[in-house]
Amino acid sequence: MDKEWMCKDRLSLEYEIGVESFLQFAMSNANDPNAIPCPCARCGNLKKKNVQTIRAHLIYTILIYNGIDLTYHTWIWHGERSMTVNSMNGTDGVGQDEHAPFAEEPIDMVHVVYDSYAENPSQFNKLLEDAEKCLYPGCTKFTKLSAIVKLFNLKAKYGWSDNSFTDLLSLFREMLPDDNELPSSLYDAKKRLRALGMEYVKIHACPNNCILYRKEYEDLANCPTCGTSRWNLSNKSKVKEGVPAKVLWYFSPISRFQRMFRDKMVSKELTWHSDKRIQDGYLRHPADAPSWKLVDRMWPDFASATRNLRLAISADGINTHSLMSSSYSCWPILMITYNLPPWLYMKRKFVMLTLLISGPKQPENDIDVYLAPLVDDLKFLWDKGIEAYDAYQQESFSLRAVLLWTINDFPAYGNMSGCVVKGYHACPICAEKTYSTRLKHCRKMSYMGHRRFLPSNHPHRRQKKAFNGNQEFNTAPRPLSGHKVLERVEKINYRMGKFNKKLQSKMGDGEQCWKKKSIFFELEYWKHLHVRHVLDVMHIEKNVCKSVIGTLLDIPGKKKGWSSSKT
Repeated sequence: MDKEWMCKDRLSLEYEIGVESFLQFAMSNANDPNAIPCPCARCGNLKKKNVQTIRAHLIYTILIYNGIDLTYHTWIWHGERSMTVNSMNGTDGVGQDEHAPFAEEPIDMVHVVYDSYAENPSQFNKLLEDAEKCLYPGCTKFTKLSAIVKLFNLKAKYGWSDNSFTDLLSLFREMLPDDNELPSSLYDAKKRLRALGMEYVKIHACPNNCILYRKEYEDLANCPTCGTSRWNLSNKSKVKEGVPAKVLWYFSPISRFQRMFRDKMVSKELTWHSDKRIQDGYLRHPADAPSWKLVDRMWPDFASATRNLRLAISADGINTHSLMSSSYSCWPILMITYNLPPWLYMKRKFVMLTLLISGPKQPENDIDVYLAPLVDDLKFLWDKGIEAYDAYQQESFSLRAVLLWTINDFPAYGNMSGCVVKGYHACPICAEKTYSTRLKHCRKMSYMGHRRFLPSNHPHRRQKKAFNGNQEFNTAPRPLSGHKVLERVEKINYRMGKFNKKLQSKMGDGEQCWKKKSIFFELEYWKHLHVRHVLDVMHIEKNVCKSVIGTLLDIPGKKKGWSSSKT
C-alpha cells in the first residue's frame, strides 16, 4: 500500500487524499467504527477515537497535533499484516514503502540483525519464530515478540518499576488463554529482547570516581588510587563480593551504527545531508555550519564518503523514577546522528543512550573516567572504522565517524570541557578578561562588560548612568582556538577521584581559567574544531529568561539576587 503521502505537507491535496484512504482502510478492518486507534503523533495508537476525531487530529488541528506518526509505516493496529519473510525478499509489497523513516515492527528488527546470526542460523530461526508466533491461538493483533516490545515501550514511557512489570506480566498470563506465549517475568522478557542486540556492558567503577575496572585494572579488588574496595560493604564491615559498589552501564554505539545501515529506509536517510539537502547559503541543518565544513576541508577523504557519520553527545544529570529530589542523580550520555534530516535526528528512536553513570553523587569533573570507553570507540571509528553493510545500496563499506561537539547546560559545560564556570573567571569566552565584581551585600558575583560585544559606534557604549557609571570602549575578546586551549591545559596535573581534590593545590598554580585537560583532546581532530562544547537551548531560553522576568517583576520565589526588603 502506498504511504508516500505520510511525508507530504499536511496542507497539500496528496496528504488529504492519503488520510481519506487510510480512514477507509481502517473502517473496513474495524470492529467498532467509533473506537479506532488514532495514529496521530500525540495519540500514538494508544487512544481510540471515532473517524471524525481522527481526521481532525491528522489534518485540521495543526497547532496541537503533528499529523500522522511517521514511524507508523505498517498499519498493524488497523488490519495491515506486518512484513513477512517473503516481503523482505521482495515478493510482497507490504512493508516496502521507501518513504517511511525507519522500521519499528519486531519482525523488521529481526531481519535487521540477521548478519549477527550468520554463524548460528538456528538461533536466528528461533528469534524469527517468536516474531511470527501468535500470542495465543487465534490472536491476530499481537505476536509473541511484538507483545513484549509493546509492553517494554509502556514500561519505559510510564516509568514502571521492575517488580510492578513482573507482576503485570503474571497477571496478563492469567487473563489470557492457558496456552499463551507471554513471558511470566521481567527476566524472561529481557532474554527475548537480548537476542535483538539490545545488550550492554556493566563496568565496575571506584565509588570515589578514581578509575574504571577495565583494561589493566579489570582483575583488581581495590582501587589502586584510594584503596577503596571494589565491592559493596554490608553493615560497614563485611565485604560483599559479587555486588559492585558502583557500576557504569555502557551501550556501545558501534553495533547500533551497523544495524542502522542494515535497515533499507534508514540507510537511505543517512545520506540525506548530501543527496537531498537544499544548499542555498541558509542555515537549515548542521551540515551548513562552519564546523561541518571545516571537517570537509581538512579531511577530504572522510568527507568524500557521505555515509560517514557526524555525531554529537549530550550529558546532564537526571532524577530517576521522576523523583524531584537531589539525593540521587544519575547521568545519561546521549548521542545524536546528524546525517539524518532535521525532522528525524532528534526523534527519540534515533537518540542513542551510550552511557549511564550511576549515582548517588554527580561525577562532576571526574566524568572523564566514565567517558573513557566511549572515547575509545570514537577513536576507533575515526582511525580505522568498522565494516558495515548498506541495505539501500546493497554493498559493504568502511564506516567512520567524527564527534562535532557536546551539548550541555553551563555546569556540565565546565565538567566536559574542563574550564571554570564560576568565580572571577567564569566566562569561557572572556577567560582572564571577564568583567566580574563581587557584590558587597549579597556576596554574589556580578558579570558586566557586555557592551564590549556591541558595534564600536553603538550609543550604549557612551552611556554611563544606565550602566556602571563608565563608558565602554574596549573591544570584545576573541574565543581561544582548540590549539591554544590545549597549550594551556597540557601541563595541568589533574588527578581523578574526590579524595584527590585536596592535593590539587599542591601540584602548582596551573591555569586560573582551566581545571583539567578534557579527555576529548585524545581525539585527533578535537583541537582543530571551531566549536567543541555548546550550551543547550532549554536552559538558556527557559531558565535564564524565567529568572530575569521573575527578578524584574519581583515575583516571590522566582527572583534572583538580594531581596528588596534587605537592600
